Amino acid sequence: MSDLTKLTIAEAREGLKNKEFSSVELTKAYIEKMEANRKLNAFVYETPEIALAQAKISDEKYAAGTNGILEGIPLGIKDLFCTKGIRTTACSHILDGFEPQYESTVTSNLLNAGAAILGKLNLDEFAMGGSNETSYYGPVINPHKAKYSNADLVAGGSSGGSAAAVAADMCAGATGTDTGGSIRQPSAFCGVTGIKPTYGRCSRYGTIAFASSLDQAGPIAKDVRDCAIMLNAMAGYDPKDSTSAKVAVPDFESFLGQDIKGLKVGIPAEYRPEGLNTEISKLWDDGIAKLKEQGAEIVNISLPYTKYALATYYIIAPAEASSNLARYDGLRFGLRVPGEHLDNMYINSRTEGFGKEVKRRIMIGTYVLSAGYYDAYYLKAQKVRRLIREDFIKAFEKCDVILTPTSPTAAFPIGDKSMQENPINMWLNDVFTVSVNLAGLPGMSLPFGVNAQGLPLGLQLIGKAFDEGTIFKTASALMMEKK
Repeated sequence: MSDLTKLTIAEAREGLKNKEFSSVELTKAYIEKMEANRKLNAFVYETPEIALAQAKISDEKYAAGTNGILEGIPLGIKDLFCTKGIRTTACSHILDGFEPQYESTVTSNLLNAGAAILGKLNLDEFAMGGSNETSYYGPVINPHKAKYSNADLVAGGSSGGSAAAVAADMCAGATGTDTGGSIRQPSAFCGVTGIKPTYGRCSRYGTIAFASSLDQAGPIAKDVRDCAIMLNAMAGYDPKDSTSAKVAVPDFESFLGQDIKGLKVGIPAEYRPEGLNTEISKLWDDGIAKLKEQGAEIVNISLPYTKYALATYYIIAPAEASSNLARYDGLRFGLRVPGEHLDNMYINSRTEGFGKEVKRRIMIGTYVLSAGYYDAYYLKAQKVRRLIREDFIKAFEKCDVILTPTSPTAAFPIGDKSMQENPINMWLNDVFTVSVNLAGLPGMSLPFGVNAQGLPLGLQLIGKAFDEGTIFKTASALMMEKK
């Protein structure tokens, strides 16, 4: 039964259609795998009874021929998506016991497509972190180990639970969110595939906000096809979200296997800085060579404002977080710590409820928005953000898609001192990903190789706004012999 968990979503769907096994059997296999791998701490809340009940309905739909595109497929949901009647905490103490009375649009779309929900997945608290170590429920452990070492490694963040669960075959696919690389970096660390779609492609309604102008939901799955299937189900215009784009959703699967002859692939000079890890550099060169072999044209491009991207991101994102997290006051929902006066109750609840990294970002955000500093920091960062976006617009006049590394490193040990003692070292892991969020573009991470320690390394494809199709086409070509 456990062999079923090795199947991709596409393979499982085909098996269900051909009645080789039932959705209940498939779901039971994943539940067993989920329970056997609890040591990874990928799930913070398991819902096996709900998943089995949904699987039974899926089997009935297959029998009646009314199955959806994800019918009977067991998925994990990042604990940032509100799920009606199911605990949703953003992995923060301040949301202890919170059960939403409504469903996020993304999870509604997945349920309508027939998915079975295995449970809620671990993440960095409020999605603030790059290693999944800031979660109130403890760190996620990467299923991969370095050669000749038994040290537990980080799964990446903030969607570390999602990436680890998919890598360990605990779910067929998972939802993630990406604010500065939070789908792509954990996908690279765990050796799975993840795509951050264009800002506005997937509704943000019912997704707990970190930075509203940057957050975007997307899928994490075993391979490119599975991501295409999931994104087809997740995406679409939503009138409940004012930032949702009224743009048609193409059949992303139809782009897979298309010829890339003549496709122009941009290689940005700024993404190969002095001192770039030699293994990462070689991986990138291998990817370039692979696309060249298939007829793609390699074009050198420049993204000069890349050097300001991290600084810009770590002004804008905390500023928006500071505003968004003001609603968590202990009064209406979640943790409430009593105090002598109302102000004391606010202070006590927020002091106890928020973790160290969240407090750090709230303080940074409040500072850059404060009188006397707004113009010097926040306003300037917004101007630079526009320049970063214009860099990409100019680059896409010369190319159709951009190829870069996903992360400058492989997964590192949990509790790594250099990361813990200096948060800037952690933030530097986002150097290749944050620009994509600032520009609102789609980006995908692909597991393209391993380093000398046998740890996964990822390559990133960046596309034009609402041109995920070209990313899927290029990714399919890049991964053709990587099955």
